[in-house]
Amino acid sequence: MSDILIEEMLDAGCHFGHQTRRWNPKMKPYIYGVRSGIHIIDLQQTQGLAQKAFNALEKIVSEGRDVLFVGTKAQAQGIVEQEAIRAKMPFVTKRWLGGMLTNFSTIRHSVERLIELETRREKNDFTGYTKKERLGFDREIAKLQEVLSGIKKMNGLPGAIFVVDPHVEKIPVHEANILGISVIAITDTNCNPDPIDHVIPANDDAQRSIQVFITKAADACLSGLEKREAMALKAGNDTDSKKPEGKRRRSTVVEGTGKAYVAKKDSFEGGAQVDSFSATVEPTADAS
Repeated sequence: MSDILIEEMLDAGCHFGHQTRRWNPKMKPYIYGVRSGIHIIDLQQTQGLAQKAFNALEKIVSEGRDVLFVGTKAQAQGIVEQEAIRAKMPFVTKRWLGGMLTNFSTIRHSVERLIELETRREKNDFTGYTKKERLGFDREIAKLQEVLSGIKKMNGLPGAIFVVDPHVEKIPVHEANILGISVIAITDTNCNPDPIDHVIPANDDAQRSIQVFITKAADACLSGLEKREAMALKAGNDTDSKKPEGKRRRSTVVEGTGKAYVAKKDSFEGGAQVDSFSATVEPTADAS
């Protein structure tokens, strides 16, 4: 995961806030100054705060939890969906359903209904229904896909939500606060930073600015996934190395009349198979 650069943010226009008359006074600590009636965001602060936020994302994902990306405003939808899919994380880009976090069990039933209908349609399981009924199923699938397709693989509550514009996404931020879920947000000068755990002060309207932070957030999630897989592999190897081995048993030959049982190869106790054969041994010439 590469660090975010001030030059990169300047090129993307991340420092442009809103008009001074539209500001939220609580964002004052993050404002550098005013230019032509527009607040200019202090990108040095943005750089440090963004890096802390990305480190938090990486840690959350490495611990086995997901990050839910939320961006329903038009200029954020395509970017959020593309980068969340790349990062193998859930996302919401069309409309936030009330209770998507606080009433997750009910939302999950709707997701299961969507998966069931999609599976049945793929198997041509609607052939026995009338044309009107099949059209009804198609409409239901389309309606559910619009709001739930991004969270089909989210089987539990996320470890964090990453929000583009908390001023627009007030409901998901509020639900996350109720449940104690960490909130990370690209926060413009018109936003209230109080409910945000990790404030990233930046332009949340320009697509280039949104792209910079969403891409870095996705990179952090991918880095966390790599660490998660590495830890799982190490845990598996440690478990294998601790398995007890059986005691090695020596092969013996008994001379004299009768049979001697000689092991073909080293055999082990403790559940391992013993591969042996029998042979008749003739007495030696000086045997009595």
